[in-house]
Amino acid sequence: MRVLIALTYYRPHTSGLTIYAERLARSLAARGHAVTVLTSRFDPALPLREERDGVTIVRVPVAFRVSKGVLMPTFGLVATRLALRHDVLSLHLPQLDASGLALRGRLFGRPVVVTYHCDLTLPDTPLNRLVNRVVVWSDRATGALADVVVAYTQDYATHSRFLSRLLPKVRVIPPPVEVASPGPGEVDAFRARWNPAGTAVVGMAARLATEKGVEVLLRALPAVRERVPGVRVLFAGQHEGVLGESAYRERLRPLLEREAGLWTFLGVLGAREMALFFSTIDALVVPSLNSTESFGLVQVEAMLRGTPSVASALPGVRQPVLMTGMGEVFPVGDAGALAEALVRVLANRPAYVRPAAEVEALFSSERTAERYEELFSELLARRRAGAAS
Repeated sequence: MRVLIALTYYRPHTSGLTIYAERLARSLAARGHAVTVLTSRFDPALPLREERDGVTIVRVPVAFRVSKGVLMPTFGLVATRLALRHDVLSLHLPQLDASGLALRGRLFGRPVVVTYHCDLTLPDTPLNRLVNRVVVWSDRATGALADVVVAYTQDYATHSRFLSRLLPKVRVIPPPVEVASPGPGEVDAFRARWNPAGTAVVGMAARLATEKGVEVLLRALPAVRERVPGVRVLFAGQHEGVLGESAYRERLRPLLEREAGLWTFLGVLGAREMALFFSTIDALVVPSLNSTESFGLVQVEAMLRGTPSVASALPGVRQPVLMTGMGEVFPVGDAGALAEALVRVLANRPAYVRPAAEVEALFSSERTAERYEELFSELLARRRAGAAS
């Protein structure tokens, strides 16, 4: 089967969406399929074409940026050529260019599967309001043209302003999750480097972006330290130069300065370092604020390393905790409730830990790729049957 996966940003950009797409592409390729990723050349230093992990990556040059989006004048030409060469189109939203590719799928008789990762919610500026409207229109057109729309969870599908309009088309497929398995010596060395005092450690794994709710954790920490003295924070992920988030970083500056010596930015970590990070922290915090967040893959990665999560009660984001019992959820944006939940988890951590096998039974990249493979095969069979009748 020849599968074309399309999304705006792909590796080396880091986000939950890009990690999902990379794992899906790699897993489908490992199952014997010919997989091409169509994406933007968001960094001019990146090659236009690349082979990685059995996947062909085709990058379209970017003329200029609009907020967090990109404009690619030659995208239509490249998309037409690739759509004709593939059996099925896997489009990942939000993506401004997806509607044109979905239309090509309809015209060329290719099944179109849309995976909807999250609602788009940009910081409120006149430009971003315009961008929001354009992307929402494009996403709705894409959804109307799609054969099937994939959601991470029924919880998010029911509450999403986009997915709730398309529920008859929605198919729930759990997201791909994987985490490395470092040795005990590596974990001990990582812990000694980043927490030599041996105090309780709270982790966040995210970009320093508005929707992540970093300020909620910052405001909760004084109350946590009243009952768990010395708690420190390790933050894994991009924290400088995040697209469109410079003003947000400045707003956080006073709270971060208050945390001097107790808050450490680790930067972007590789897969093995992330496993060490999850093994080192006592609890992961996911204080997301809006439906730009739909799940939080990092929660399951942490759980696979034996670490519970404390997550906001957003639709979708709350599901890893509710499905596994590994953690607590708290009302969105409520720093006091986060502090209470975090104290409960830190004070009685063993009660929140489940065997990794139980988590793996629910989430894995292999399981996700198998479900997509079944879906693609079903749609191709349906097309063949329709053509023969």
